Amino acid sequence: MDLRDAIRTIPDYPKPGIQFRDITTLLADARAFRRAVDELVQPFAGLKIDKVAGIEARGFILGGAVAHQLSAGFVPLRKKGKLPHRTRAVEYALEYGSDTLEVHLDAFVAGERIMLVDDLIATGGTALAAVDLLRQGGAEIVAAAFVVDLPELGGAARLAAAGVPVSTLVAFEGH
Repeated sequence: MDLRDAIRTIPDYPKPGIQFRDITTLLADARAFRRAVDELVQPFAGLKIDKVAGIEARGFILGGAVAHQLSAGFVPLRKKGKLPHRTRAVEYALEYGSDTLEVHLDAFVAGERIMLVDDLIATGGTALAAVDLLRQGGAEIVAAAFVVDLPELGGAARLAAAGVPVSTLVAFEGH
C-alpha cells in the first residue's frame, strides 16, 4: 500500500496555486490509517517517550493513536483561548500575521521526553513554535513525525537544524 494514494489533493485550496494535501481520506481508510500510525511509531519505538504532543487538530488524531502505541501520555497543543486551565503560550509568524499555540502548564514536567506529531510539515513555522513551547517547559524533544512533507518549503530541514530528529512518511512536490 502506498500511503500517497490514500491522501486526497484539493487544488487551489485555501487559495489559488495551493495543492492542499487532505489526510481525511487516509483517516477514513482503516488500513491506511493503521499503517500510517505504525510507520509514525516505528522509528521511535525504543526511545522511551513519556508524552506525545499533537498540534491542533489533525495532530490530535494522529498523536493520540501514536501515544497509545507507545504507551505514552498525550499533550494537546492548541490555538489561543481553547484550553480551560493555566497555560504557557508562544506566538509565531504566519505568512500574513501571527498565531499563538498554548499548552497547559501541568501537561508535562521538565525533563520528560516528548515526541511531536502532526499531519503535515510545510514551512515548519507551527512545528518550530511547538518545539519552542515544549522546550520552555523543560521538555526534551526526542522526535517529530509527520505524515506529509512538502520538502520545497523547507520545514523538515528547519526542524532538523533546530536539533529535532524528523521523520515523514510521504513527500509531495509543490505547495
